[in-house]
Amino acid sequence: MNIRRILATAVAAAVTTPVILLSVTPALADANPSAASRAQQQGERDKPSIEELEKAAEKAQKAYDDAVAAREAARVVLEAALSDEAPLTVAAKNARKEAADAATAKENADKALADAQAALAALPETATPEEKAAAEKAVADAEAAAVSAEEAKTTADAKAATAGQVADDARVAAAREYSKVQNAPEEALKAKEAADKALADAKKEETEPDEPGCVFESKLSTVVTGLPSKIVAASTTDFSLRVTNGTDKTLDEVSPRVYFHATDKGGYNVIDDAFHLQWSTTASPAWKNVQGSTAGSIRPLKAGAHADVKLRLKVDAEAPAGHGLAFVAGDYVNDDESCGGNMSTEYEFELLAAGSAVDDVDDAKPGKTTPDTPHTPDSKPQGGTSTTPVDSADPAGTGSLASTGSPSALPQLAAAAGAAAALGAVVVFVGRRQKAGSAS
Repeated sequence: MNIRRILATAVAAAVTTPVILLSVTPALADANPSAASRAQQQGERDKPSIEELEKAAEKAQKAYDDAVAAREAARVVLEAALSDEAPLTVAAKNARKEAADAATAKENADKALADAQAALAALPETATPEEKAAAEKAVADAEAAAVSAEEAKTTADAKAATAGQVADDARVAAAREYSKVQNAPEEALKAKEAADKALADAKKEETEPDEPGCVFESKLSTVVTGLPSKIVAASTTDFSLRVTNGTDKTLDEVSPRVYFHATDKGGYNVIDDAFHLQWSTTASPAWKNVQGSTAGSIRPLKAGAHADVKLRLKVDAEAPAGHGLAFVAGDYVNDDESCGGNMSTEYEFELLAAGSAVDDVDDAKPGKTTPDTPHTPDSKPQGGTSTTPVDSADPAGTGSLASTGSPSALPQLAAAAGAAAALGAVVVFVGRRQKAGSAS
């Protein structure tokens, strides 16, 4: 099956389905030739047509345009809410002025009352009854005015407080709505670019000969040990991956694959970038960064042999608490251009905030093997479509690892393709390499 069409299938499915994370690994019942042939035929039938990819690209374009328009509309609303001319802001300003005027009126009423009381007290003993009555009435009138001014001030203060709170709430609501759509265009653009590339690759495929197909190899196993079920941000965790060749033939080059995907507790914010993974082996002890998802290269791995990869995971301190999955898989390519691999296995773990205390944590247990149906939440893809060969650190072929020294080149399938498509898709990983050093 041509690898460009496989990638096109992954992207088109991701763009046109509501579930983001998927794997395009063929769900073969076994590894016998007839099963592989039937799976390949099924894959050929399931490949999207050019017309379907064009529709997917149009849908992705519309989603991008809508995201840009939504952000612009939210920005206009936010700017209006923050403006001094916003109706609620003006109302709050007027209410504050009324409260200030009421306070001044109360001060004047209190002063008038004090003056009237002083005038009454200053009346001489020779004052006439009429003069005393007038002074007493002035005091009574001033007292009534002071009470009325106090009530007016209380009412004005409450009105000002309410108007101010309403204006503040409107500004906060506008800012919150803007934050929801602020980054949507960038995410939609990634999906659009992925859909456009899938379409371009599919069109290009029509003029190119098919590349050799790859098969699912259930006897190539990848098993993790020592990965805790709870991982704390700002921590460093060492664990290992054992790759075992359970077949009866030597696999000329095997590539272990490891990818960490996580979200915050809400499940909306992908935090894959907070995870930094390195690998090391006895034959190649210096720690090296995992490129994309490639944790070194085993050359060769003899029948019945295994190789152990030491892995070191560092998590950024600012990573929020959440939930994560570690995907592990393996693929191989032989000198005769035959290739294959296994499906990715999920190891679920809980991500704790930096400084969290953990006691007696069990190892993460292997969960389901990723099939070709979408299941898991959104993720950013990483992966590789080519591996640059290097001289093996183990020429005897016992299965020690040698660094590829080459970053992954699997096209970024945007958030739509997901970690499983980047890691668990055996055909994507292994179908791209005909021989070490050849182009995909």
